[in-house]
Amino acid sequence: MNSNTHQPVALITGASRGLGLALARELARRGWKLILDARGAEALEAARAELAAHTEVVAIPGDVSDEAHRRALAAAAWSLGGLDAVINNAGILGPSPQPNLLDYPLDVLEQVYRTNAIAPLGILQAVREEMKPHARILNMTSDAGVEAYAGWGGYGSSKAALEQLSAILAAENPAWRVYWVDPGDMRTRMHQEAFPGEDISDRPLPEESVPGLIELLEGDYPSGRYGAREVALTPRPPLSPAGEGEIEAAVVRV
Repeated sequence: MNSNTHQPVALITGASRGLGLALARELARRGWKLILDARGAEALEAARAELAAHTEVVAIPGDVSDEAHRRALAAAAWSLGGLDAVINNAGILGPSPQPNLLDYPLDVLEQVYRTNAIAPLGILQAVREEMKPHARILNMTSDAGVEAYAGWGGYGSSKAALEQLSAILAAENPAWRVYWVDPGDMRTRMHQEAFPGEDISDRPLPEESVPGLIELLEGDYPSGRYGAREVALTPRPPLSPAGEGEIEAAVVRV
């Protein structure tokens, strides 16, 4: 996808820290133009200033669950000539420590669903006219979306909803490559919030999940579910003669 004659454009939500920033750094190094989003304006501006030394960067602070903010992201995509990739990375954990479902405040659960499942779809609805043919979509999910971990019912079920939305998007839009990607446990602020008071220094840094995301963005993988740290270790699977219409759920549980 990357070439001397075409600078691809990616929209990354939740890009001021963690996995979003790590991916943005690598894409900037590879010459992608970037549209970045995050709720924290100061941290987002710091990321923009850093990355602007390498590529064109548009940074728009805001909340992905806000419709006006999503329209602003779409306008930025139009100004850069359209999108080659959308990475829905923004998300929230919910209460910390995680409560059991019978004790989960329903108003908070609604907010978790709005941010983790509904907002990614809202982003895609907002930018659909700016998506280039054969664009890539990476929806960041979690093993909590497929495994029944006690205490993870709110976050996990929101990611399960995102996974099903992703699978149906792939079925309905065969020209796009739609990937729902489990980055694995990472040493991030959100992961620390999920395990308050615990030492998470043994978790890999987000940068270790980036090579797999690059493989999906620049390779020829069919739509499906992937583990980021596994996809970079395996040969690229061949597409069927049908090519763009193939949907293969390569389920990797991390």
